[in-house]
Amino acid sequence: MDKKMEYWDIYDRNKNKTGRIMQRNDWCLQDGEYHLTVLGVIRRTDGKFLITRRVMTKSWAPGWWEVSGGGVQAGETSLEAVMREVKEETGLDVSEADGGFLFDYHRENPGEGDNYFVDVYRFDLDFDEADVHIQEEETLEYKIADLDEIKAYAGQGIFLHYDSIRRAFEEDA
Repeated sequence: MDKKMEYWDIYDRNKNKTGRIMQRNDWCLQDGEYHLTVLGVIRRTDGKFLITRRVMTKSWAPGWWEVSGGGVQAGETSLEAVMREVKEETGLDVSEADGGFLFDYHRENPGEGDNYFVDVYRFDLDFDEADVHIQEEETLEYKIADLDEIKAYAGQGIFLHYDSIRRAFEEDA
């Protein structure tokens, strides 16, 4: 495979790999086919969360707040992907952190070729702000936020996926 291109496995409606792959963002999926993405919620030991703000050059949801995440590359596990994405986007290593997989959900976008599963993880990690090194091509800034701040962003409609992942912030697991 071309090293510059990113490829994703294609999954069936039961979240089983089909043996086929797609090029990243090549929205060619048929109804009943999915790609897999991950989100990693990072909770600090004081109960606050690491959130990042998308750069303004993003074509979708520029300037919105979010948690680390992205597509699972072909041949990669969900856990490997979330650890890679968190490391790339924040500089934090969650491989030894407490926590892990919480739940998943899926989205159907009939006729758009972009159906996906999302595996949601939460990691509990003791870190200082000096440990955070954001990926500047993707991230404008970061914040250590409490639940009320995150809910306020969600209420303003500027926190990605909040309604789908709110349990990862609100539940004590």
